Amino acid sequence: MNQQVVTLQDKYTFDSGRIYLTGSQALVRVLMVQRRRDMAAGLNTAGFISGYRGSPMTVMDQEMWRAEELAKEHHVKFWPAVNEHMAATAIWGSQQTHFHNDANYD
Repeated sequence: MNQQVVTLQDKYTFDSGRIYLTGSQALVRVLMVQRRRDMAAGLNTAGFISGYRGSPMTVMDQEMWRAEELAKEHHVKFWPAVNEHMAATAIWGSQQTHFHNDANYD
């Protein structure tokens, strides 16, 4: 009998088959999947996510910390903010890199 080893990281690493995950875990996974899709298309992209603990998505920070090593491998940066203004400014700033012609990613 062939037994398959199951890990908690399967929800982020499996490319096919069935996985079980929460909504927050799905949002983390989509960042990783997008990076793999972009690489297959010849693009060098990265992900950036920010938020603050008082937001409705408060569990996102917990999921991002749990998946920290995999997120790094997929060039996903998580920056927890102290308030919603800092989070919004950080996201806005991450979209302005093309103005300086020194971006590391497409």
